[in-house]
Amino acid sequence: MIRDLTAIPNLVSLARLALIPLFIWLIVIDEYGWAGVLFGFIGATDWIDGYLARRLDQVTEIGTMLDPIADRLAVAVAVIGGLVTGVLPAWLAWGIIVREAGVGIGAIYGWRNGVARIDVRWLGKAATFGLYVSVAFIYVGRGFDIDWLANLAIIGAIPALVTYYWVAVQYIGDMREAIAADR
Repeated sequence: MIRDLTAIPNLVSLARLALIPLFIWLIVIDEYGWAGVLFGFIGATDWIDGYLARRLDQVTEIGTMLDPIADRLAVAVAVIGGLVTGVLPAWLAWGIIVREAGVGIGAIYGWRNGVARIDVRWLGKAATFGLYVSVAFIYVGRGFDIDWLANLAIIGAIPALVTYYWVAVQYIGDMREAIAADR
């Protein structure tokens, strides 16, 4: 297990996790612009751990858990922090929270019914990327008083959020098929 933790892709995931407390600190001290820059960095490095794992043939069981934990924790902290501070529009924050909660409940339901994994859809990755970018730029725009950037990011979040929900509906279908196939 220690060897798995020292695999390069897992070190990237651990570094992304280690940056989350710094993000929280930046929110606490009202440095929303820098928090947005950091969140953008965390999001931009999301693909690196998976790419390196495949490229270096270092796919590990712990890595398949660390990457989504880093992703979900970063998003949760950014969205909840943005909701509490008023950086993010409430409709956007709640939209993301409700969708994430629904997908989490669905994953638990699937796991309890023997589904170990549902394949990630490309459209889901695109929607997640769109939300990462939008949330980061909303923080940057609000934190550095660049109103046009924050407003543009809010407009860009709308199709990303709609797509996020559309993919959740597709995942429900995938889950139903997986449960039916298992029976």
